[in-house]
Amino acid sequence: MQPCDQNWTHITEFVMVGFAEVHEMRFLFFTLFLTMYLLTLVENLAIILVVGLDHRLRRPMYVFLTHLSCLEIWYTSVTVPKMLAGFIAGDGGKNISYAGCLSQLFIFTFLGATECFLLAAMAYDRYVAICMPLRYGALVSWGSCIRLSAACWLVGFLTPILPIYLMSRLTFCGPNVIDHFFCDASPLLALSCSDVTLKETADFLVSLAVLLTSSTVIAVSYGNIVWTLLRIRSAAERRKAFSTCAAHLTVVSLFYGTLFFMYVRTKVAPSINFNKVVSVFYSIVTPMLNPLIYSLRNKEVKGALGRTFSFRSWKGQ
Repeated sequence: MQPCDQNWTHITEFVMVGFAEVHEMRFLFFTLFLTMYLLTLVENLAIILVVGLDHRLRRPMYVFLTHLSCLEIWYTSVTVPKMLAGFIAGDGGKNISYAGCLSQLFIFTFLGATECFLLAAMAYDRYVAICMPLRYGALVSWGSCIRLSAACWLVGFLTPILPIYLMSRLTFCGPNVIDHFFCDASPLLALSCSDVTLKETADFLVSLAVLLTSSTVIAVSYGNIVWTLLRIRSAAERRKAFSTCAAHLTVVSLFYGTLFFMYVRTKVAPSINFNKVVSVFYSIVTPMLNPLIYSLRNKEVKGALGRTFSFRSWKGQ
């Protein structure tokens, strides 16, 4: 929290420092992040296209995967274009309005929470498929799949309402320089002249509720999956069953590992530069890796990609 003097003026614009420490290599970092962003768009669009075109993938599991790919595209698009502008557009590219900053934080939090719930829904889908295969059609029907997906988006949208409202009630009267590449909560709280105790508490409780709820569903689902797999006598059958959820488990480990580290805390982190590195990992690197993980670890997706983008299929058209 910043001390506030008697001659304060309300901040209407923020300046995002981004990666000022690598100024001499900014074009190299611009090229690197632009390449990663474009790869993220192409990979996730490919997943959406493949699931839409290949009738063999028109199952609830891949409907969730399509939602996840759509989310990843928006997730990176909220932060990366503005970060790229900061590398090449001079000081003007680093400026963001007060309303724009809160909007970016709202959308980023909304999408992050939605991803948590989507990953939990996908874990439940794998649990039913492996532990209750005979009831899979009844428990995870198209109707229930659509309702579950809609619920994930709705709850995700509701998640940032209270934190952003409390953020909007804070006073910013001192420095307006955000030591980050997007409007994250922690660097914003460091600039506030108001008492941020209530805001930090709300952030902690909301983050904890989202992470604990979704991770509990995932943990219980995979606990039951492991128990079921251990009761299968054939090692080949165990490997086959586990292979259907290996990609999802890898994505969950990457995403939740960084989120638990970054957001379940009540104090502004002491190492801002390290926070930037971790933020790059979960906001840029992970969305780029997820489609690769699903395509490399899932034989059905890999096969569908081959059929969709093979020269033979294009010739046939």
